[in-house]
Amino acid sequence: MRMHAFVAPSRARGWVLSGVAALAATFTASTQAQVIPGQAVDANGAPQYRVDPFWPGPLPNRWSMQQVTGLYVDHLDHIWFVNRGNLAEGDEIGGGDNPPRIECCVRGPEIIELDQEGNVHNAWGGPGYHPKWPVNLQTVIADREGFVWVGGMAPQDSILKFTRDGELVWDFDHRPPEGVTLEEDNTQTDMLMTKGRFQLDQDAREIYIINWKRVLVYDADTGAFKRGWGGHGMPLSEIPNGPIPGYTFTGAPPPPVDSFVPDLHFLEISTDSLVYVGERGQDRIQVFQKDGTWVEDFYVAAHTPGRGEGCGGLRNTAAPPCGSMYKMIISKDPEQKYLFVADGTNNKVWIVERASGKTLGSFGRNGRYAGELHWINAIGIDTDGNVYTGEVEQAKRIQKFLPVMTGR
Repeated sequence: MRMHAFVAPSRARGWVLSGVAALAATFTASTQAQVIPGQAVDANGAPQYRVDPFWPGPLPNRWSMQQVTGLYVDHLDHIWFVNRGNLAEGDEIGGGDNPPRIECCVRGPEIIELDQEGNVHNAWGGPGYHPKWPVNLQTVIADREGFVWVGGMAPQDSILKFTRDGELVWDFDHRPPEGVTLEEDNTQTDMLMTKGRFQLDQDAREIYIINWKRVLVYDADTGAFKRGWGGHGMPLSEIPNGPIPGYTFTGAPPPPVDSFVPDLHFLEISTDSLVYVGERGQDRIQVFQKDGTWVEDFYVAAHTPGRGEGCGGLRNTAAPPCGSMYKMIISKDPEQKYLFVADGTNNKVWIVERASGKTLGSFGRNGRYAGELHWINAIGIDTDGNVYTGEVEQAKRIQKFLPVMTGR
């Protein structure tokens, strides 16, 4: 098991992240593949980013911006994001009252598609849009075949497949009976309490779902269960049910645990067929082959309290503000050299070298100004190397970070 200490980034200046005001003095051109050719890197090899403070601009039709719990950049470099309105406040949507109480705004659609310039191409979904519409929307994925998949975290939420303009074509189902709460049983695969954190393997036509302490893989056409595993590749039958004990936070990394440590918060698949699973309760990424064979572990921001004491008295599995593993995206250069880890506790994007698991640097800090982050919970990247982030709680926004190029 490998664990790497984080590397503190340079102090940000203005809208430019990680010290780019000193570009000529501190940046070197990399001799290895970067996210895009010519991108500046710092002395630790971390690619550099600056925020575009004017992107994307106000949404049309007086739509309010709400919690961005999920974000996905598709094969067209279009940005799909969840605009979850569960916590919309009166002063944000009072323009929809009859008569309007305020000039702006109204509750907008919960699925929105933007291009790189921030123009809206499709927007649909929300309460009442469909009888099975998720009430606790979490994930959106737009596949290369022209379909958009959404999923939620409530027991009666599932994974729904739509056309790009919002027509339902398939329901994954696997819901428990209404009103039934399933006790944790990591061998149960027919009914799932939470299905909202999922990923697609489009080549293999499979759906990966993370819940409780396991990874489950289903056929993306039929919904049939195919395989699953727990932490470090343990069989489903060997996964312990029940909570993982908390620990007394002293500033040191969480104590070692073989099992997955809830909450599992993301799963990403690289082009070389590695599966990355993020554990908020352990500040850890476990790496697997697609058949569940464990490859390695590495930690990111392991100084962050993951569960138990140090988490504000919250439950013994990870809960806000605990753990560093919120969401992750893999860079789109040919080597997929970098992992970008969205950390909603420290409110940073950590830049991790994929081959070594070493944390090279970060961008962002807690705050609500352009380029700052507050409870970041979504991240994506396009083929031009632009990084997109989404925030929840009361930040409720999406931001775009541009690569800093050498000589600029």
